[in-house]
Amino acid sequence: MGRPIELPLQAALPPCETLGPEFARVRALSATLTEGLDAEDQALQSMPDASPTKWHLAHTSWFFETLLLRPHAAGYHAHDARYALLFNSYYEALGPRHPRPQRGMLSRPTLAEVWAYRRHVDAAVQHFIECASPAAWSAAAPILALGLQHEQQHQELMLTDLLHAFSLNPLAPAWRGGVVPASGTAEPLRWHGLDPGLVEIGHDGAGFAFDNELPRHRVFVAPFELANRLVSNADYRDFIDDGGYRRPALWLSDGWALAQAQGWHAPPYWQPDDDGGWRQFTLHGLQAIDPAAPVCHLSAYEAAAYAAWAGARLPTEFEWETAARHSSTDASMTRYQLDRMLPQPSPGLLGEAWQWTSSAYAPYPGFRPLAGPAAEYNGKFMVNQLVLRGGSCATPPGHARVSYRNFFPAAARWQFSGLRLARDAR
Repeated sequence: MGRPIELPLQAALPPCETLGPEFARVRALSATLTEGLDAEDQALQSMPDASPTKWHLAHTSWFFETLLLRPHAAGYHAHDARYALLFNSYYEALGPRHPRPQRGMLSRPTLAEVWAYRRHVDAAVQHFIECASPAAWSAAAPILALGLQHEQQHQELMLTDLLHAFSLNPLAPAWRGGVVPASGTAEPLRWHGLDPGLVEIGHDGAGFAFDNELPRHRVFVAPFELANRLVSNADYRDFIDDGGYRRPALWLSDGWALAQAQGWHAPPYWQPDDDGGWRQFTLHGLQAIDPAAPVCHLSAYEAAAYAAWAGARLPTEFEWETAARHSSTDASMTRYQLDRMLPQPSPGLLGEAWQWTSSAYAPYPGFRPLAGPAAEYNGKFMVNQLVLRGGSCATPPGHARVSYRNFFPAAARWQFSGLRLARDAR
């Protein structure tokens, strides 16, 4: 039995009647995402930043086993003690780990053995939910809630990592077949002005929040304007056609150097077609570019270069959150195309692509990481990263919220990341 992890409560403890069905629902979605994939598909690791689907399935089970069952479930026995080494991600306090770039070399355990591991953990967690004493439930319920949010993060990664792996295959395999219907016409770009002044930023205390969303605090936000929609594929194609990838004055220095070194000339999954246009590799295979759909899979460098070309800039995360809280369409933050198993961006939803901001991923004033090993969840990554806001077409239902802070290095391109323009008030 490990040492229990103490988590600060941001809200009343959710009852087991709520978390039990939610646990089953979240775990079932991970299984649904693998339907139609062969064992070979689920063993692929295409780059060090990505992980095989099989590893995601095992790691999320390891999380529940290590942080919930071993410290809190009396009499629990690990499914296989060797898995602690294989499926720990980055928790230094929990022991050594298999090197991240070598996860694709783990032919054993087999996919069938990983599913047996998941079933073992699922049964143990459900038994704990049904039988835990009030004291045990009080200690463990926040861990269970954290584990569900953690698995939802990995569900999105399962799709983004698989997309990257499939994109390297000359056969252009599809995760789901069929032609994705075009979105129609993007609405004209308009600017919404706000003059907020001193505003409150961060989680408001209702429901779950990661530690990096806390504490709620006040920030001064000067008058600004924010675009009514994300930048579309058609918008971005104009940037390409105008030599956007050949004009160093538009780019941050590090971004220009990286674009030249790696030969960037378009978003990573765009391919020229025979008619001088573009096709895009998607989870549904090669598809015609949808002009109205939000452009995605951009690095922060590309997003910033486009913004400069458009005579605008990226918003700060505080501007973005302020605008989102003032928006009459906040409810759409939780409506994602993954609800319909259609992870391909389309216009009309705030959560269609993660939106780069210009804000460094840094702690809020008074930030306190979670206690115990979970302290490593967010805080230690608060350097050399930028914040993204919103959500994406691959974000699981119910996972996003206005205060959510995603973060990646500026060079990251394999996520569903796009941009919304901002500018100073005129």
